[in-house]
Amino acid sequence: MSHTLSARLRRTAAVVAGLAAASLALSGCLYALIPETGARPGSSLAPDTEGIDADLLPFYEQELAWTDCGSGFDCTTVTAPLDWTSPDAGEIELSVIRHRATGGDVIGSLLTNPGGPGASGVSLIRDSVDFAVGDALQERYDVIGFDPRGVGESTAVTCLDDAEMDAYLFDLVPGARGSDEWSDALIEKHEAFADACDANSDGILPFITTDQAARDMDLLRGVLGDKQLNYLGYSYGTFLGATYAKLFPERVGRLVLDGAIDPAVSGLDVNVTQGIGFESALRAYMADCLTTSDCPFRGTTDEAMADLGALLASVDQRPLEAADGRMLGADALLQAIVTALYTQDNWPYLTQALTDVLRGDPEFAWVLVDFYYDRVDGVYQDNSSEAFRAYNCMDYPVDSDDADLAAAQATLEAEAPTVAPYWFGPDSCSVWPYPPTGVREPIAAEGAAPILVVGTTNDPATPYEWSVALAEQLASGVLVTRVGEGHTGFNKGNACVDDAVESYLLDGTVPESDITCE
Repeated sequence: MSHTLSARLRRTAAVVAGLAAASLALSGCLYALIPETGARPGSSLAPDTEGIDADLLPFYEQELAWTDCGSGFDCTTVTAPLDWTSPDAGEIELSVIRHRATGGDVIGSLLTNPGGPGASGVSLIRDSVDFAVGDALQERYDVIGFDPRGVGESTAVTCLDDAEMDAYLFDLVPGARGSDEWSDALIEKHEAFADACDANSDGILPFITTDQAARDMDLLRGVLGDKQLNYLGYSYGTFLGATYAKLFPERVGRLVLDGAIDPAVSGLDVNVTQGIGFESALRAYMADCLTTSDCPFRGTTDEAMADLGALLASVDQRPLEAADGRMLGADALLQAIVTALYTQDNWPYLTQALTDVLRGDPEFAWVLVDFYYDRVDGVYQDNSSEAFRAYNCMDYPVDSDDADLAAAQATLEAEAPTVAPYWFGPDSCSVWPYPPTGVREPIAAEGAAPILVVGTTNDPATPYEWSVALAEQLASGVLVTRVGEGHTGFNKGNACVDDAVESYLLDGTVPESDITCE
């Protein structure tokens, strides 16, 4: 069967990406060493089982066996139902890490999620707790990181080995871009990937959904002994948090949703809006680049963007071979560009990569790509790409017709002309082995305590309009706006945002109205 360019839109791994994927400045050492806190393994509070159905009590009543896992952290695993709608149908394991409060006046547990979907919450807290929450929250909370179902050290989605993943992600696709040959080849690759995930994931794929993961999060709240959930979620983690609030509004404590996803937008709208978001961030980068002496572009921002478009077209036609044999075409170069746009701190690395590519050297562009995929010396350090696909294919209904797709393509070409030629392609979820069960609808969470939504005005991955929309949908939503560049807003050096978030999480102080932080 032939698949034309207008028949499907690609869900690129460049979009809905989490904090752990690409939001730290590249350096020889990505994270500072975590200081010893003196925390030791200990017993938790008694599990909170109030209001829990009898068939779920064995899960909520389990006692946690914490072990010292180094540098002041405790680790444990929690057993959860494979399917919350049928709790006797099997079990999975959730990996959990705790950084115990460094002060004496402890509020309780603060669950965190770095996004993705597919980013490891255990790794976020273990490797970069200071980046995730900062000192003030560490003092008053037991900071909890967890790998959602399907992710990392929890019962995980498994698809390809390292060499197979390289071939899937980086091998050049035969045929002219947009041709039937090209589309059919991509569909074949996506289908082989999906089949491998199904064969190697031990039957968990139908249950890798945000709804199931949000129910897992209530289990974590209960076994940790908290009456209400306190939570800090970034990027995709905002959708996870909002879904929790929809399911358990009465158990919402203090929720911060930073870099929000609009739960009502379709997968098609996600792609188009993010493509426009990355184009906007790219223009901001280019305007700044042109003020520096080492910028490889000249002229106005429009002229420089046109030159960058020509560079993408050039490597699309004549890919550059790296030392390891991988060929840098337009898709890989765009991935390198997107990686560097997650934070303004990474802009100098984008300048270096583009300068080198203009000289015919693709090596540093591949450094950015490998950083995005957490690939070190040819070895993938996590399963974030597999989990990303699994969640998105189950969460987003495939419900756009050809007219919708053609209109979306036209919009992207008009508003994001640099990225548009490389943003479209066959939808990988069209060949996923299980039909999606998620719905796209507004979330009001009537009855929930106040929820803080943080949005950044030129966030490329989760565009600001989504934070505005989520704050408006939530019956108790309050919007904190960071005026600036990059993905997410808290703990990024803006004192106004940090004060608002910390006052809310530490003291329960809710802004009287939406606030804007310059």
